Amino acid sequence: MVLVLGSLQLGLIYGLLAIGIYIVFRIMNIPDLTAEGSFTLGLTVSAVCSVAGHPFLGLFLGMLAGALAGVVTGLLQTKLMIHPVLSGILTMSGLYSINIMIMGESSNLSLINGTTIFRLVYKMFPDVSRDVVKIIIPAVFAVAFCVILIVFFKTRLGLCIRATGDNEDMVRASSINADMTKIFALAIANGCIAMAGGLLAQYQGYADINSGVGILVVGLASVIIGEVFGGRRNVTAGIVCSVLGAVIYRFIIAFAIKSSIFPAYMLKFLSAVIVAVALSIPAIQSYIGIHRIKKGGRTK
Repeated sequence: MVLVLGSLQLGLIYGLLAIGIYIVFRIMNIPDLTAEGSFTLGLTVSAVCSVAGHPFLGLFLGMLAGALAGVVTGLLQTKLMIHPVLSGILTMSGLYSINIMIMGESSNLSLINGTTIFRLVYKMFPDVSRDVVKIIIPAVFAVAFCVILIVFFKTRLGLCIRATGDNEDMVRASSINADMTKIFALAIANGCIAMAGGLLAQYQGYADINSGVGILVVGLASVIIGEVFGGRRNVTAGIVCSVLGAVIYRFIIAFAIKSSIFPAYMLKFLSAVIVAVALSIPAIQSYIGIHRIKKGGRTK
């Protein structure tokens, strides 16, 4: 039961990460690698503010810092004409040093004596189980972000972002500033990713500089698992299913740990395999179709 509750709690937190990954990889079709840096950036800013007694401010500033990281990546791509993959790597690499600086030149920071939103809610509702609180708070954030982004992507600016991801040349021909829509999309996505990091820091009670390592694969796995259940019908389904996929992903990891099929150090490998298999499904289907055509031709 503890494993199930923990998986649900972490799944909802990582749901924000999955939304950010969905925006850049599915809506914008940009291979952005900023996620590992912006996730840790949100985590460190949130942790430092929580130690200072300002957990809500920490989440807001962490999200804002993540959005600024997305802006930097966008400027590198659009104004300096650097390849999207290299732009993300450059931003991510630079953020490593910035994150250490934020945590006072330390690689980790404890929140034992700090104030977190979870502890505040514990004090406000002492009769409510702590496990329930750890589910409700991430759920509120996940639902709020889903609703806000679903509404946003139906506005004019949101539709311009979606159109840029579908056909950038057409958007430029329509006199829409595609560079600005890219930058704005990257800012929104990395803001969501940083918020996930900020919530995670307050949830687990500490921040570590290596918390973002491999987080991109986790987000991709969540998005792809979500698409298995919801498909790729529209943006609304994509955003909601990304959160659902993050929860299912955490349950898969929990099952792997519980069953002892894989040792703990193999979990990232398992995530990579899930992503690789899911991404290769179209190619596999194509090979199967070609094989059937050839087989049908031989029988004739």
